[in-house]
Amino acid sequence: MARGGAMVAAADAGAGAGVAPGYSSEITFTVVMSCLMAASGGLIFGYDISITGGLTQMQSFLEAFFPDIWAKMNNAEQDAYCIFDSQVLTTFVSSLYLAGVFACLIAGHVTRRVGRRNSMLIGASLFFVGAILNCAAVNIAMLVIGRILLGFAVGFTNQSAPVYLAEIAPARWRGAFTSIFHFFLNVGMFVADLVNYRANTIPVWGWRLSLGVAVVPAAVILVGAAFIPDTPNSLVLRGKLDEARASLRRIRGAAANIDAELKDIARAAEEDRQHHTGAFRRIVRREYRPHLVMAIAIPVFFELTGMIVVTLFTPLLFYTVGFSSQKAILGSIITDVVSLASIAAAALTVDRYGRRTLFMVGGGVLLVCLTGMAWTYGARLGSDGGKAMPRGYAVAVVALVCLYDAGFGISWGPLKWIIPSEIFPLEVRSAGQSMSEAISLALTFAQTQSFLRMLCSFKFGAFAYNAAWVVVMTAFVALLLPETKGVPIESLGAVWAQHWYWKRFVKPPPPPPSTAAETKQADGAPA
Repeated sequence: MARGGAMVAAADAGAGAGVAPGYSSEITFTVVMSCLMAASGGLIFGYDISITGGLTQMQSFLEAFFPDIWAKMNNAEQDAYCIFDSQVLTTFVSSLYLAGVFACLIAGHVTRRVGRRNSMLIGASLFFVGAILNCAAVNIAMLVIGRILLGFAVGFTNQSAPVYLAEIAPARWRGAFTSIFHFFLNVGMFVADLVNYRANTIPVWGWRLSLGVAVVPAAVILVGAAFIPDTPNSLVLRGKLDEARASLRRIRGAAANIDAELKDIARAAEEDRQHHTGAFRRIVRREYRPHLVMAIAIPVFFELTGMIVVTLFTPLLFYTVGFSSQKAILGSIITDVVSLASIAAAALTVDRYGRRTLFMVGGGVLLVCLTGMAWTYGARLGSDGGKAMPRGYAVAVVALVCLYDAGFGISWGPLKWIIPSEIFPLEVRSAGQSMSEAISLALTFAQTQSFLRMLCSFKFGAFAYNAAWVVVMTAFVALLLPETKGVPIESLGAVWAQHWYWKRFVKPPPPPPSTAAETKQADGAPA
């Protein structure tokens, strides 16, 4: 996902770290409201991710569309691992992500042409229509078409909202403002589980409430986005310099000196125009090898952490260990609270202790939890899913999932968004981030389509599979990902050039003029 592209770095151009001279760091009312409106795109995405976890074991929903699964849930002899093994059910869930992949491939171009705000309006409109179609569904085809529309909406909002947040925020607060998107995503998941908890008690039409509530935040964004300014970066990129000046004045406040920031935005926009057309061809060159590897590896490893259990199938996981449908949703609400707390902790520590430290700590926690779940399921549920899990062990599974959420929330959860947004050089930033997000959505589709079948086939081995991958990804980070804490975004080339392995690919940055002059003088040459 192109989370800012060239424009994200505009305020940093020529100034190094911190706030560039002449920049305003004031947080105006317009900035706050605009950022909250953009971050609401994350809320809808989180809601649509999490709502399916409760729906897929909700009586009213299953009786209406999947009566065979409802029959298996009431069969005492049914293999607990295979209750929800249905390709049609997983198609309903995963169609959103497949549509998101295709939308992501075109959303970057559309966002560049029509602006960040208008792209959010397109996404909100698709969310609104998709939510209505799902709420009014009378057959599976309507459900899937509605989810496809939601997937296209995700492609547009995930492309434009984080970019909008990064560009609209004051330079010194950019990281905090951009992280709001991920926080709101988890708020959306929490709200979805609360709605499911209530809807699960409503016979016949409770599922319509779960799917229909998504209309509310979509309508809020649809109306609110019409009243917020587009980013000055986007306006300059489209040649609307006067409108960009007015937008920047509105964002930074009437008393702010905006000339320096507007000049840097214009310079970055010009650089972006020069490099934009060949970005995808350029990123495969040898000197961009580490960036290409990270664009692929980070989303791949993110999906292999086992996060599919955390975000989509937590209620189903709790149901398989013996909890009632209602208690399974309640357990999911508890894990949502843990996730929100851990994300807040990550935001407070990521710039103090560094990215690699959080990866290492999180990797250790994930490994312990996945190994513990594999042992618990294998020893107490059996290899054929025919045993009843003792209540104490079922509670232990909930505790392990909560601990997993905490480890994921301080490591791969937020860092999956942070690392791709900062490691790419300006000339390949849009290509690298778009590639990373497309890969992530494609793998989420593959996992949602296959996880329930995998659980049915591998049994408790599904958790051991993810545990093995956590070992691999933690070793990868330890060996190949340099620390980027505190390094200005446009100075990261030196970090790659000093890395023990990547230095053979990356060209070292040219020395500053003063250093070059001193070197000449040391050699006896005139400065």
